[in-house]
Amino acid sequence: MLKQRTLKSVIRAAGVGLHSGVKVNMCLRPAAPATGIVFRRLDLDPVVDLPASALLVGDTRMCSCLEVDGAKVGTIEHLMSAFAGLGIDNAFVDLDAAEVPILDGSASPFVFLIQSAGIEEQPVAKKFIRVTRPIEVRESDQSGEKWARFEPYDGFRLSFSIGFNHPAIDRTGQSVSIDFAENSYAREVARARTFGFMQEVEWLRENGLAQGGGLDNAVVLDEYRVLNAEGLRYSDEFVKHKVLDAIGDLYLLGSPLLASFVAHKSGHALNNALARRLLDSPEAWEYVSFEDRDLAPQSLSRWLALPAV
Repeated sequence: MLKQRTLKSVIRAAGVGLHSGVKVNMCLRPAAPATGIVFRRLDLDPVVDLPASALLVGDTRMCSCLEVDGAKVGTIEHLMSAFAGLGIDNAFVDLDAAEVPILDGSASPFVFLIQSAGIEEQPVAKKFIRVTRPIEVRESDQSGEKWARFEPYDGFRLSFSIGFNHPAIDRTGQSVSIDFAENSYAREVARARTFGFMQEVEWLRENGLAQGGGLDNAVVLDEYRVLNAEGLRYSDEFVKHKVLDAIGDLYLLGSPLLASFVAHKSGHALNNALARRLLDSPEAWEYVSFEDRDLAPQSLSRWLALPAV
């Protein structure tokens, strides 16, 4: 049986919120089978639980933000991406502020935290969402057309392309395809950092965003080049970070996907629109579990292998 997973132990971290600039303490805790991922605002009285659900996403400006009865938790996508990449089905995320800490701007620190806590299989079948028909969303703005699509696929694959018309980005890979039958999330995706442009900083901060951003937690570009002294972690780090974000945004569906995700210039808003479109189209998907591991798609074997701790 392909089983659900949670954490073996409690683990804590602290940092600042990328957009709020506020210090936040975070605690990741095990959860019972079928709990899902639940964010908890411990600084509120009473404590507010915010289940990780695409239907609870409100603000999508520069991040994905959950909202329940006025309570919010923002910048959840990197942690959600790490949970998805390591196959964690059930966990509590305790916070004392309204944003997940940005740490180094990638999912790699969260992968380290999860692996340090340990991963435990649970005696309940993991439930997948299998896409059975293509589903697509599109939009256009001043930068051109953007789109995102699900297609049936016997595994989990993401293909993404970007277009920023920036010399430093143009010199890197503009498209990438990641298939978790062949690629390692921790090695090939998780280290890609969020990125931003110096010319946008003033506008962002005037609008309450990027208050905690800097060279230690983002790739920063001026009009011509990357300003970080260490350079890029991947030759295609920009597009890989978009894939990292998409993995986290799509895990808000509540189950891992059996599908191909194909997108051009998609972001948090369009990723969420596609997830909602899928949920609104019951004829295009179904839940599946694999009581016999030998009957599971071979493409899942590497993705679902328990990582070494």
